[in-house]
Amino acid sequence: MRLVSYNIHKGIGGSDRLYRLERVIEVIERLQPDLICLQEVAHQTRRSRYHDQTALLAKHFALDAHLYQPTVRWRVGGYGNLLLSRWPFHRRHHISLTMGQRKPRGAQLAVVSTPEGPLHLVHWHLGLKERERHWQVQHVLSHHLFRESAHLPTILVGDYNDWRNTLAGNAFSDHAFDHVTSPPSHFRSFPAFMAVMALDKAFCRGGVVVRHAHVVRSKLARRASDHLPLVIDFQLKEG
Repeated sequence: MRLVSYNIHKGIGGSDRLYRLERVIEVIERLQPDLICLQEVAHQTRRSRYHDQTALLAKHFALDAHLYQPTVRWRVGGYGNLLLSRWPFHRRHHISLTMGQRKPRGAQLAVVSTPEGPLHLVHWHLGLKERERHWQVQHVLSHHLFRESAHLPTILVGDYNDWRNTLAGNAFSDHAFDHVTSPPSHFRSFPAFMAVMALDKAFCRGGVVVRHAHVVRSKLARRASDHLPLVIDFQLKEG
């Protein structure tokens, strides 16, 4: 099975600043994923030509299920997280990760009915401040909606904004998660045109076997967004 996590920057290129959602679509299409976790998906914003990107992406990839979580709302439109799946969702939830007066953030929780069994998938976009990120991780891992599926094979993926790479040694190690995107020097994903920071990360536990993980550094990916996509090939252990 293949999962792609990608901050698409509302379809705006990281280097040329042009709105070209078709570039993002082509990057994803070349990867042939089963699960697509997208951050900064725009909904009817002026900069993105008032497109409903959720509808456009869901229609194009024609996967079995999709789930959209608006996080940032403007006077006209906004953006948020989008989860697309080849297989149906058995459960699905949204959790607010907004801390005080900081930018609204959110996490999507879904139990995906894969051919190899149920997968507990958490998709999020964390904050810009280190204390904020640590609170957000602890908030999700202690949340009753997370705990009700915590016995299942679990992947937590998305844009962590963890440029100092401090999260792995705290909450995730305390909860026995493996760091998929380690060492960070092999997973630099931002800025896309000359990536120096590993912001897009994944952690897993409980029967998730990662076969391969990498950041896509194609010419098209370096232009399509300000982040590079993260690809994870994995399977679930029997039993």
